Amino acid sequence: MRTIILVFMLFVGVISTAQNVINGKVVDEFNQPIPGVSVALKGTTEGTISDFDGNFSLTVSKAYPFTLEVSSVGFETGTVVVTSGSGDLTITLTEITFLDELVISASRAPERLFESPVSIERFGVKEIKNTASADFYGGLENLKGVDINTNSLTLKSINTRGFATFANTRFVQLVDGIDNTAPALNFVLGNLIGMSELDVQSVELLPGASSALYGANAFNGILFMNSKSPFDHQGISAYAKGGLTSQEAAGDNEFYDYGVRMAHAFSDKFAAKVNLSILRGTDWLAADKQDLSNPNSTRENDPGYNGVNVYGDVVAQTLDRVGAQLVEGGFLTPAQASLLPNTLVSRTGYNEADLNGNDAESLKFDAALHYRPFANDLEIIYNGRFGRGTTVTQDANRTSLRNFFSQQHKLEVKNDNFFVRGYVTASDAGDSYDIRFTGINVNRAWKGDNQWFAEYAGAYLTALGATGSEEQAHVAARQVAETGRLIPGTPEFNTAFDAVTSNPDLTEGSRVKDESQFRHADANYNFSHITKDFADIQVGGSVREYKLNSFGTVFTDANGPIKYSEFGVYTQVQKKLLDDRLKITGSVRYDKSQLFDGNFSPRFSVGYTLGANRNRNLRASIQTGFRNPTTQDLYIGLDIGANALLGSAPDNLDRYVIQDPSGNQITGRDAYENSFSARSVLEGNPTAANIDIVKPERITAYEVGYRAQFGSVILDGSIYYNQYEDFIANENVIVPGVGRVNGTPAEQAAAATAAANIQTRKIFTASTNSDVDISSYGFIAGVTTEIKGFDLGVNYTFAEQDFDQNEDPDFVSGFNTAKHRVKATFGKDELFKNFGFNVSGRWSDEYLWESDFGTGMIPSFTVVDAQINYAIPKLKTKLKIGANNITGEEYFTAIGSGFIGSQYYVGLIINNL
Repeated sequence: MRTIILVFMLFVGVISTAQNVINGKVVDEFNQPIPGVSVALKGTTEGTISDFDGNFSLTVSKAYPFTLEVSSVGFETGTVVVTSGSGDLTITLTEITFLDELVISASRAPERLFESPVSIERFGVKEIKNTASADFYGGLENLKGVDINTNSLTLKSINTRGFATFANTRFVQLVDGIDNTAPALNFVLGNLIGMSELDVQSVELLPGASSALYGANAFNGILFMNSKSPFDHQGISAYAKGGLTSQEAAGDNEFYDYGVRMAHAFSDKFAAKVNLSILRGTDWLAADKQDLSNPNSTRENDPGYNGVNVYGDVVAQTLDRVGAQLVEGGFLTPAQASLLPNTLVSRTGYNEADLNGNDAESLKFDAALHYRPFANDLEIIYNGRFGRGTTVTQDANRTSLRNFFSQQHKLEVKNDNFFVRGYVTASDAGDSYDIRFTGINVNRAWKGDNQWFAEYAGAYLTALGATGSEEQAHVAARQVAETGRLIPGTPEFNTAFDAVTSNPDLTEGSRVKDESQFRHADANYNFSHITKDFADIQVGGSVREYKLNSFGTVFTDANGPIKYSEFGVYTQVQKKLLDDRLKITGSVRYDKSQLFDGNFSPRFSVGYTLGANRNRNLRASIQTGFRNPTTQDLYIGLDIGANALLGSAPDNLDRYVIQDPSGNQITGRDAYENSFSARSVLEGNPTAANIDIVKPERITAYEVGYRAQFGSVILDGSIYYNQYEDFIANENVIVPGVGRVNGTPAEQAAAATAAANIQTRKIFTASTNSDVDISSYGFIAGVTTEIKGFDLGVNYTFAEQDFDQNEDPDFVSGFNTAKHRVKATFGKDELFKNFGFNVSGRWSDEYLWESDFGTGMIPSFTVVDAQINYAIPKLKTKLKIGANNITGEEYFTAIGSGFIGSQYYVGLIINNL
C-alpha cells in the first residue's frame, strides 16, 4: 500500500511540473504578422517575444487551462485562454487609436495620451515607417506646433513656441534619458549624433515649459527619443538608402545612408544590441551674396560691401581714417589725406564655397548591454554612444564642423517604480574651424590689413586725380590692393587655407578646439504602488557638472578648464477623482546653480474626461519654468571680428582682455561698467549702457486644451500664453578705448569721441537680461481622421510675441517664428496589397529672423514631400521611393543658412517592417 501511494504521489508530481509548449503567431487585423509582441503567462514572469514573422514559442510550467497575456506598443492588450496544446495559436491584436497610446514624459509615468495633463505629441513606429522625409528626424516637422530650422543636410534644430535659434538652448533633447547637447558649442546635436531609425521605439515631445519635472532649460519644450529593448526586439534589421540632392548653388549630388541593427536576448536575464549607421552626401551650399546691412549693396556698387555668405569682407575701415594713419607714418601729407572721403571700404572676401568643402557626413554607433539579475522588471543597462560628423552649424558665425566627435556613456538601474542613471557627455571639435575667420586670415596671409588699406588709399588718390570720378577711383584702388590675392583652388591658396584652419589663434587662424564635457546623474522613485489608495506620488532629482575646455578658442579657459555645477530636486502628486474622470496633478522643483540663487518651479494642472464614452477631455495648466544662462552666456570670450562675444560670469569679466585697433587695452568688465549702448552711438548721442550681468530667465505659462474622439475623427487643440521675466538676451555695447563713460566731464568727452571712431573702440555683444515686458501667445489645432482606409491629418499653428521695442531699442528678442503655419498629411498603408503611400505638405508664413549672424525677412514657403512603398513579406523587405520638396522651389529658414532644394531617394528596409 505504501508503495502504491508513493508511486501515485510521484505521478502527480510529474503531472504538476509538466512543461507545456505553446506555439503560435500574432497578427493584426489585416492578418499581417506583428514582431516584438510580448506573450506572457498571466501573473508570472514567464514569457517570450514574437519574431519578425510574428511567430512565438513559449514553454510554461503550468497545467491547462491557463491564460496568456499578449501586448505590444500601438495595440490593445489581449488575453487568450489556452485549454490544450493541440495546434498552433493565431492571436489577433487590434490597433489602438492614437489617443489611447501610452506616453510617459508628461508625468514621468505611463498614462494614456488622451489623459495627459499638458500638450504632448507622439511620433511612433507607424509614423516613422510612413514618413515621407528622407530621415525620420525630418518627419517630426509634421507634428503640430513643431518648427525645424535646417542648418544643414545632417543637422536640424527642433523648436516649439517661438524664440528659435540654431543652437536652441531653450529646448532639450533626451536620447534614452541622455541630454544630447554639445557641452561647449551649446547646440542640440539633433540626429547628427543620435539614434538610428531602426532602433527608435517612440518619440515624445512636450511643447512649452517643462522645468517642473525636467529642470533648467526645458523651457520651450523637450523631446524624448526612446529606443527598442533587445529583450523585446531581437534579430538583425537593416536599411539602405540612396539618391540625389538638388540645389541651384551646389548642383545635383549623390547621397547614401546605410544602417544596421543587431539585437539578441541570450537568456531571460541578459540581452545586448548594437547599431551602426552612416550617411554621406553634399550639404546645402550657403551662397547668399546679399549685403548683411543693405540688400541692394553689391561688391560692384558698394566699397564697404559685407556679404551674407562672403567672408573676410567684415574687415573694413573708412578711407579718411586710413589717411590719418598714413599721415602719422609720413606716407601722405595732410593735404593729400584731406582728399580721402569718409567712405567705408572693406577687404574683398571669399565665398563660402571657397572655404567650406560642403560635404556632409554622419557616422553613428551605439551598443547596449541589458541585464535582469532576477529575470523580472529590475534591469541594469550600460549604453555607449559614439558619433562623428561633418556638417555646418551657425550662431554668431558659421562653423565648419569637420570630424566632430562625441561620445556618451550611461549606466542605469531601473524597474517599474524607479530609475537611477548617470552618464557623461564628451565632445571633441576635431578639425573644425570658423568660416568667417578663415576668410579673414587667408586674406591676411597674402597681405596684411594695414598694407592692403594703404595701397587702396594710395591708388584711390592716384585714380581720382586722373579721372575725377570717385566710382572709377574705387574700382582702380581695389584692383591695385588685390594684387597678389590668392585664388581658390591654387596650391598657394590651399597652403594658406590649411595653415589658417589648423591654427587656433584667431589673429592668424580659425581652428576651433574643444574637449568639453559634462557629467550628469538623475533618479526618480514612483511611490504609486504604495500610495495608490491616496495618490500617485513621485520624487526625484539630478546633479550636473560642466567642464569647459576649449583651450581659449571659445571660452576664457586658456589657462585650464572651467568647472561649475548645478543640482535640482522635485516631487509630484497626482490624484484621480469623480470616477476617475477628474485628474489633478501638482508638482514642484527646486534647482540651484553654484553661480546663482536657487529657483522653484511649480506646476498645477487639471484634466476632466467628458461623455458617456469618455471620449472628450478638457485640460488646463499653469506652470513656471526657468533656464540658466548657457555655458556661452557665462564664459565665452571670443572676438569674431566685427564685435566680441562676452559671457558675464563674474570670474569671466576680468579674465577676458583684448585691444581696440589702436592698441588700447579693454577688459570684459568694461563692457558692463564702461560702455555706451551701440544704438546711441550710431544715432550720435552716446548714452551709458549700464547693463547687468546675466542671471536666470523665468517663464509663467498658461495653457488650456481640448482632445476628443468622435468615431474616426480625432480633435486636439490648445491655447497658450507665456510671460517672461529677465529674458536672457545679448546687447550690443561700445567700449571706448580711452576715457570713462561715467568719469569726469573731460573723461566722458574723450570716451564719446573714442566711441565714434572705429579705430578707438570695441563693440561687444554682451550677455544680459532685458527689463522689457515680453510675452508670447498662440493657438494650435489639429484634426486627424480615417476615410475609407485613408489617413488624413491637418493642423494649424498661430504664434505671436508681444513687447514694446521702444522700451529697450537695443534689445533683440529673436522670436524667429512664423505667425501662421499649416501642415497636412494624407496616406494609406494598404492602397492595394502590399502597396502604400504618404504625402505631407507644410506652408509657413514669412517671418523676421534676428541673430548675431544677421537679421532679415524669411519669405513664405510651401514644401511637399511624398513617398510610395511596396512590401515584400517573403523577403521581410520594404521598398520605399520618395522625394522631399518635390516642387523644387528652394527655401531657407534662417539668414545665412543654405537654400534647401529637393532630395530624392530610394530605400530598402529589411526586417523592420
